[in-house]
Amino acid sequence: MKLVIQIPCYNEEDSLLTTLNALPKKIKGIKEVEVLVINDGSVDKTAQIASDWGVGKIISFKRNLGLARAFVCGLNAAVEMGADIIVNLDADNQYCADDIEKLIEPVLNKKADIVIGSRPIENIKHFSPMKKMLQKLGSFVMKKVSGANVGDAPSGFRAISADAARRINIFDNYTYTLEMIIQAQRKGLNIVCVPIRVNKDLRPSKLVKSNFSYIMRSIITMFRIFIIYRPFRFFAFIGLLMFLAAAILGFRFLYFYLTGSGQGHIQSLILCAILSILAFQCGLLAIISDLLAINRKLLEDVQFNLREKK
Repeated sequence: MKLVIQIPCYNEEDSLLTTLNALPKKIKGIKEVEVLVINDGSVDKTAQIASDWGVGKIISFKRNLGLARAFVCGLNAAVEMGADIIVNLDADNQYCADDIEKLIEPVLNKKADIVIGSRPIENIKHFSPMKKMLQKLGSFVMKKVSGANVGDAPSGFRAISADAARRINIFDNYTYTLEMIIQAQRKGLNIVCVPIRVNKDLRPSKLVKSNFSYIMRSIITMFRIFIIYRPFRFFAFIGLLMFLAAAILGFRFLYFYLTGSGQGHIQSLILCAILSILAFQCGLLAIISDLLAINRKLLEDVQFNLREKK
């Protein structure tokens, strides 16, 4: 079995060496371990540090493309490197690398396709009370949206089987963590969470600029993912709301018309007609988007077969 540990990096010269030195040399059940660094347009000495340490493969972007793009690039490269299991590890040394063995165990035992390291949120001292609350809220909402029982949805410490990596497609440019869970659940991939440890905070998060920014970006991400993966339900729900509003206005006008005072409520009839047209259009969008979703699934199957043959 071959394990590839991928580390997305963006200006990580202060923490990358610490992260690399913490990597385990031997892991039970793994014959070969290789490290992959994705240098996401760093302008510091990140690439040089990785090279001097002896990283097996370094992929460098000319400009910063974002964490999600770096993550997907790493998955594709790891599969091409012959990985049986891929572990994603942040370059800030947030996660305890000694827990990699614990993280990959369910994949090795064929009990999971994806394993997410669940952090002890309440015990992390450098997390503010607000951040702890947001982490819990985000995981709760993700459970409701995806149907997956994930205790720490934003955690980037993950183990992915090669088969699951070939099936994953990330469309969001901000982060891969939320979309990956929803997509994996929709494709029938088995997700398991295991408790992991964290290290002392070396630097502030580059992804979370502020609590308000994190909330807004997360809401937009989940909303966008919901539209992508459940388009029929989304447009059908909006169409149903408009149809119900049109029906209420229509019955209201009809009541006044039958009682002899319909002339003064012609606005209700006009609004009823507009909402009825919009409801019909949303219904058509729901059908068309559902057909497009089916087409996307077929294309993903073709993509998976092509990736598997490489």
